[in-house]
Amino acid sequence: MLEIRPTCEHCNTNLAADSKGAMICTFECTYCKDCATNTFKNVCPNCGGNFTERPIRPLYLMDKYPASTIVIHKPKDVEAHLKRIRKD
Repeated sequence: MLEIRPTCEHCNTNLAADSKGAMICTFECTYCKDCATNTFKNVCPNCGGNFTERPIRPLYLMDKYPASTIVIHKPKDVEAHLKRIRKD
């Protein structure tokens, strides 16, 4: 079950449960579309995997399976990330 995290891990932008601007990797690291595509060049700075749009949980299931309220805000060293992916 996806956690549906509430913010971008890098810039802390709010990402509502129904946001079309939320991106996740295979480990569910969560970033806004701008950070995922422009800042990190579609490579997760945590695991090195790619990003995909986070699915939107149907509203009728939100009571039974609510979105997470736990904020994970761990800004990354963008320059170090870009150097690493250029070498790969």
